[in-house]
Amino acid sequence: MEEKLKQQPVNVVKVVLFGPESTGKTTLSRQLARHYHTVWVPEYAREYLQNKWNNERKTCETSDLIPIAIGQMKLENELAKKADKVLICDTDLLETKVYSQEYYGGFVDPALDKAARENQYDLYLLTYIDVPWEADDLRDRPGQRKEMFEAFENALISHGKKYILLKGDKKTRLKTAVEAIDKILAQKKNLYSFSKELSDLDFLIGQSHYNPEDPVM
Repeated sequence: MEEKLKQQPVNVVKVVLFGPESTGKTTLSRQLARHYHTVWVPEYAREYLQNKWNNERKTCETSDLIPIAIGQMKLENELAKKADKVLICDTDLLETKVYSQEYYGGFVDPALDKAARENQYDLYLLTYIDVPWEADDLRDRPGQRKEMFEAFENALISHGKKYILLKGDKKTRLKTAVEAIDKILAQKKNLYSFSKELSDLDFLIGQSHYNPEDPVM
């Protein structure tokens, strides 16, 4: 199981949108992916838990946390191979750990805890609670937004994660995030680019005299 929670090595800048629910993480994930012409990793838990609610009328239980974590890392590892220098992650396993602690009396599965500590990201974008609450089937605790925000920020601090705080409207948040990511990109070399890999492959095919209809000798 632990192997399924590990990151696969891909040399891209990994950025995590991090914070309580209904704070604009998914919106900003899409904006950043569009800005950098790359892919973003959606939150696997939303699809998983929405299906559970639709089919069973049940919310998240402790037994769901590891399947959610495995599904999240499967998505991240698959999409990292399709990224162009930057991978935008709508969540990570540290966020799953925070929810586990806050909703289940401090409980965290040891495998989840280990992966949350070991998986590495270049930057966390901590989203503040200065955007309106939007209710849906899964979101709850609208009256505890401040407490949840503090839990997320404390997790970043206690785990020694590099982060910046995002406040304000969508335009302001995007500008702040892009400036921070650009600084990291300027320091990195030989980053993986899926589009470049495709271009190189197209070039090699174009230069080759191979014809798939030629007989095998």
